[in-house]
Amino acid sequence: MEERLFEMKKGRGRVWWWLYACSMQLGLLLIWVYRASHVPEAGARGRWAWIAVSAAELWFGFEWLITLSVRWNPVYRRTFQDRLSARFEDKLPGVDVFICTADPTLEPPTIVINTALSVLAYDYPPEKLSVYVSDDGGSIFTFYALLEASRFAKSWIPFCRKFNAQPMSPALFFSKSSATAHNSNVSEWTAMKKLYEDMERRIDAEMKRGDISNEIKAQHEAFSEWSSKTTSKDHQAIVKILIDGRDENAQDTDGFAMPTFVYVAREKRLNYHHNFKAGALNALLRVSGEISHGPIILTIDCDMCANSSQPIRDALCLFMDEERGHEYAFVQFAQYFVNLTENDLYASSFKIVHEVYFPGLDGQGGPFYTGSCCFHRRECLNGRIYSHETNKIWQERQRPKIHEESVGALEERTRSLATCSYEENTQWGNEMGVKYGCAVEDIITGFSIQCRGWKSAYLNPKRAAFLGLAPTTLSQSLVQIQRWAEGHLQFLLSKYCPPLYGFGRTKLGLQIGHIFCGSWGFSSIPTLIYVVIPSICIVHGISVFPSVSSFWFAPFAFVIAFSNAFSFWESHFYGATFKCWWNGNRMDLYRRTTSYLFALVNTTLKLLGIADSSFVVTPKVAHEETLKRYERGIIEFGSTSPMFTVLSTVAMLNLFCLIGGAVNVLAGGGMGALEQLSLQFFLCAALVLINLPIYHASFFRNDEGRILMNTTLLSVAIATVACFVPVF
Repeated sequence: MEERLFEMKKGRGRVWWWLYACSMQLGLLLIWVYRASHVPEAGARGRWAWIAVSAAELWFGFEWLITLSVRWNPVYRRTFQDRLSARFEDKLPGVDVFICTADPTLEPPTIVINTALSVLAYDYPPEKLSVYVSDDGGSIFTFYALLEASRFAKSWIPFCRKFNAQPMSPALFFSKSSATAHNSNVSEWTAMKKLYEDMERRIDAEMKRGDISNEIKAQHEAFSEWSSKTTSKDHQAIVKILIDGRDENAQDTDGFAMPTFVYVAREKRLNYHHNFKAGALNALLRVSGEISHGPIILTIDCDMCANSSQPIRDALCLFMDEERGHEYAFVQFAQYFVNLTENDLYASSFKIVHEVYFPGLDGQGGPFYTGSCCFHRRECLNGRIYSHETNKIWQERQRPKIHEESVGALEERTRSLATCSYEENTQWGNEMGVKYGCAVEDIITGFSIQCRGWKSAYLNPKRAAFLGLAPTTLSQSLVQIQRWAEGHLQFLLSKYCPPLYGFGRTKLGLQIGHIFCGSWGFSSIPTLIYVVIPSICIVHGISVFPSVSSFWFAPFAFVIAFSNAFSFWESHFYGATFKCWWNGNRMDLYRRTTSYLFALVNTTLKLLGIADSSFVVTPKVAHEETLKRYERGIIEFGSTSPMFTVLSTVAMLNLFCLIGGAVNVLAGGGMGALEQLSLQFFLCAALVLINLPIYHASFFRNDEGRILMNTTLLSVAIATVACFVPVF
């Protein structure tokens, strides 16, 4: 038997982890026993506050239990590209790369072309590589930028090949590298950088002008597709092949063949619902199926550029493994970010997700499809049910399509596949392609594929395969998390509900993993209860926790101390600093009390038919001053947002309650009152410490990123009133 193309190893240290899990479970059980056996009598002061806090603790215990599903059986994979090359180099399948962009303002064309150029430079046979950019904004500026990129690629691809340039995004490469690092190639390095900067200046100049000059429009017939009536929401379908990989004359400066490069803007009309990114991906599936028909498809976001030249071969090590390759429908890579601050201000690295949760899901049948950095079998996206005959079909379908027709004829024919009416009375978005009707179309699509018998796999190579751009303001970060939480909740409440639709089709651990994500929205209520009610009770002298001298104090102290100690150790094990861990805790609180809450409210309104589905594009650029504050680790508020009102109100409430409670104890409560309220004082003080940036932004900062005065005044007023609300 030939050697495997990949290996799987189970996580180490499982005995210690199970000891931790069992200890935590014992502590939680004791807390629940205490709550059940010490309920205040009917009519007693603080009874309902006690019940509310008890319910919140019951939820937190349930939440902790379901997180165990992603820790039961972690699997870590390693690929062997040398074995792949030795056995299959002349049989490698075609690969189609899908890049989606939707707004030239929020996602500037220079970011899009850097992603496109990075994947065009992959270490892969160019005749088997095709790159498609979906421009859902239908922007003439995006098309112009890609036209410029197609010309620059003739020099950039051989440069990357010659000097093994990594990352392959020009912007990232030149920001991370210098001419002195290439002592023998200084002149070539400098010349290439100038070539890129000149291209970037030309694109920026046209963007600032607000139109494309007639001189540039004369360079390509495709500019005639745009008119004064063209808008992002109302335009015809456009398909333009910028580099035709079939053409023998499509060569780089070294005389080698180039990958196919295609611009696609699907038709948009005001009276059609376009299904957001899912609709764009399905249009790309159809168009690419006629132009290149690669059996493997890579989907990436427009800001997630290639950091390594090898991920295609890594993914193929799983797909083409003779023993188990036929089982896998998609291979999800970890998503890392290039612009994180030293201490990860907005907790955007998701290190524990990459290192713990996804390997855990891999051990339960496979990770989620997260919408980006994922390689798919085309046939799986098109609805194929798992079969042991997949490898045979693979061999039959890996031959590239041969087109005798001209580029113009091919463009015109495929244009009809990207029209609004094409999907009418078809199974697109249902049984075929990416699923419609959910904000996390990627998650629901991946789960439905797994329910058809397929598995997925997770790869996290030592050198990150992809690097993206993380949010640089608090608002962007919270809105992004809200979109994810809202989508997961919609998924949980849909016909694809994991424990129902997935019963008997997927492993229980995978279903529970989806339940964990789907319950984010629900966790907002118990979190708000826990950060508000115990603090208000301090002011009224009502205890909702056991006193320090009580036996029942021990399980509370143990769970608090042990869970935080384990959390810090785990974060530190994967390279996080103390400040990074602290910022992660702060962002977890902020997400729970805002992103999750608004996701729950919006989902409820949609179920009641009061609101419609929407998709908010996260901006990929920031103002210069905002960026400077971000790099210095200063949280950016700077706008009127109901989310900031909630955060500020919770912060002010805990500050007022801590001060008011301390005054009451000093004025007459004595040590007895302090002993009864010790855990509440601890919780309130911890919340005050974690909210220090809010107090600073409300009262001491005068930059544009401060909390606005009207938000501060409103939150102070609400918090003041809440302190005097009777506690039942």
